[in-house]
Amino acid sequence: MTNPQASQGNSNDNLRYERGLAKLQEIDGEGGVKVVESLANIAPDFARLLIEFPFGDVYSRPGLDLHSREIAVVAALTAMGNAAPQLKVHIQGALNVGVTRAEVVEIIMQMAVYAGFPAALNGLTAAREVFAADDKKSAPPLAEPRALVDAEAA
Repeated sequence: MTNPQASQGNSNDNLRYERGLAKLQEIDGEGGVKVVESLANIAPDFARLLIEFPFGDVYSRPGLDLHSREIAVVAALTAMGNAAPQLKVHIQGALNVGVTRAEVVEIIMQMAVYAGFPAALNGLTAAREVFAADDKKSAPPLAEPRALVDAEAA
């Protein structure tokens, strides 16, 4: 992904952007990059801010590891109850940095205590969708019918 408006801003902003983009890719892979790219035509300045501040400044701080940060983000987005697309991206990000599916479910269930059952139910729905998409990506391809016939003959 290229740096939107790279000619604008100072070298410190460019460092924040590069650091943020690297952190975003570390957490979310292509999913996070696609979110940022989707803003390029409508709000490139916002896309830049989305990389610089949360990922370049906050996620890059030394106080918490990415595993802990993603646990906090999944909890916060679940509690908000109105950020399903972002929650899905961060559930996938949590899985990418080593949070287990069981931990994701427990985090979301914990939010029922503080944010209510509807928020937790919506969070669990988001988790189920992310898990299903992840399973589909990692499923072995279906064998061609001819390959099955050849395998049986052997």
